[in-house]
Amino acid sequence: MNQGKDDAAEAAALQAVERHHAHMLKHLNGLVALLMEAVEARDAVAEDTAQATLLDWCDTHLIPHALAEEGPLYGGPHATPEGRLLVEGMLAEHRVIVDLVEELRTSSGLASAVAGSAIQRLFALHLDKENRLLMPFIVQSPDMSLAESVRGLHELTGEGAGHHGGTHDGGAAHYR
Repeated sequence: MNQGKDDAAEAAALQAVERHHAHMLKHLNGLVALLMEAVEARDAVAEDTAQATLLDWCDTHLIPHALAEEGPLYGGPHATPEGRLLVEGMLAEHRVIVDLVEELRTSSGLASAVAGSAIQRLFALHLDKENRLLMPFIVQSPDMSLAESVRGLHELTGEGAGHHGGTHDGGAAHYR
């Protein structure tokens, strides 16, 4: 890290975002597994419930998380020659995730399971890039601060109301 930044605050912000990412992915994995099981069992009621729960989680957690990243987290790296292409690629992934959520919204049966699985896999890849490439780039940059970028944004860190056992959990708190 560098002299101008609070190394402890940067490390804490990195850990908070990584922890939140792991929580989100675990939650998404559980929701997609429920949808897959319902489709495989040809249980239309369970399928509808699982699909609705997954869509609710995508609408209330996944998409707000992606949108929250686009300003404060992506802005600094996007403005640099070294970070621009990575951020452009990650923004493209956000667009594909949103498109897949819309596909999930209008599909049923096997097509809904395929859409859910595609969301799950793309999101896992996306989080890996953020954790291994983007956030370390921000932390190591003398002109950027991860701690400042995520301050007050519970969509990025999971800190705040609704993310630690509150009622705003997309209907599936048992995956925590």
